[in-house]
Amino acid sequence: MDSAIRQALERDRTIDITTIGRNSGQPRRVEIWFHNVGGRIFISGTPGTRSWYANMLADPNITFHLKGSVHADLPAHVRPIVDEAERRQVLPGIFEKIERDLSELDAWVESSPLVEVEFLDSE
Repeated sequence: MDSAIRQALERDRTIDITTIGRNSGQPRRVEIWFHNVGGRIFISGTPGTRSWYANMLADPNITFHLKGSVHADLPAHVRPIVDEAERRQVLPGIFEKIERDLSELDAWVESSPLVEVEFLDSE
């Protein structure tokens, strides 16, 4: 991974992701925020159901589209974080970045989508 992409993963926030529709089998592209917490990349959202998350559960292979300080389409695999203890470890770091009050933590632990992104070697 080149240095410009590494820097974008440290500094940027807004990306697009492409998932494969769990029912249609067609690519679905949406804009979303990502979070770099301690060098690990996460995608999350406010509590509730999300089509992009349901698509990731059905097929964890996505394309992570950087579109801020650098433009790059990165093949990736996501790992849903469903264990409550791990969610309680990860979410406060995301809250700090998005300036959310920790009083909302329990609701996020219970029902927000949360995945860790692992980039695939594109060589």
